[in-house]
Amino acid sequence: MKAIVFDTFGGTEVLHETEAEIPQPGTGQVRVRVRAVGVNPVDGKIRSGAMENIFPTTLPAVPGGEIAGIVDAVGEGVDRLKAGDEVLGWSDTGSYAEYALAAATVLAHKPAGLDWTHAAALPVAGDGADRALDLLDVKDGETLLIHGASGALGTVAVQLAVARGARVIGTAGPANQEYVSSLGATALVYGEGLVERVRALAPDGVDAVLDAAGKGALEDSITLRGGTDRIVTTADFRARELGVVFSEGPQRRSAARLAELARQAADGTLVTTVGATHPLSDAAKAQQASDAGHSRGKLVLTVD
Repeated sequence: MKAIVFDTFGGTEVLHETEAEIPQPGTGQVRVRVRAVGVNPVDGKIRSGAMENIFPTTLPAVPGGEIAGIVDAVGEGVDRLKAGDEVLGWSDTGSYAEYALAAATVLAHKPAGLDWTHAAALPVAGDGADRALDLLDVKDGETLLIHGASGALGTVAVQLAVARGARVIGTAGPANQEYVSSLGATALVYGEGLVERVRALAPDGVDAVLDAAGKGALEDSITLRGGTDRIVTTADFRARELGVVFSEGPQRRSAARLAELARQAADGTLVTTVGATHPLSDAAKAQQASDAGHSRGKLVLTVD
């Protein structure tokens, strides 16, 4: 099978296509013929070696862990999935490949009305948004500031927070203001003078802050909150030195919750935006765009 690998840590130039053996599912696993792969910021951080203290990597390695595709082989002990099922979820092996293994317990059935690319955009963003909002304990009537509101996780977090009854102020670049507003947030341009702009919109203050951008917004967030209480980042690794909570640890990876989000995405009640798609062979280009940030929605690799 075709797979993207890296043999050493470094920039996107270390990624290259190779032929690899098709993996065989073990107990509790299925093999998925991959149709689409979610590209996440963590993929680039692992590739660069920046995540070695958190996610040690054995080289050579295939990046990625988010998939949508078709079950084509089933391991022992699996009874909820069968060959031919269309699924989305998390993979046990690197997902930048034509085939990947996944635990059956973390895959949800893909609704017919959800295409492959939008299916691949859901697992990591949905899980990350749920976790962050729960850590912040966002409640009805509160004001939540979200940095990076136009990104993949931010897009979902805005909508889930609004569904909880929160008022959301979402920061994004000038080109994404209308998009953020369409999600139900009050859009705001990030950058110099942010504290004053937020205070003009929320003179009584913000109740919580979610940083999904990782672009240096934590100091402003601390100023706005008057401390580090109820600030969570999913993207800024300076969190600990600033005393801010970094959302990490084992993902919930709930197939039931993912199925619920997929149903909402299929019927249009949850917006998922694919910012760009690239063929598997252009994985380096996709990671370059991911590393640069500022993308609207999700970057996705497609696999023929």
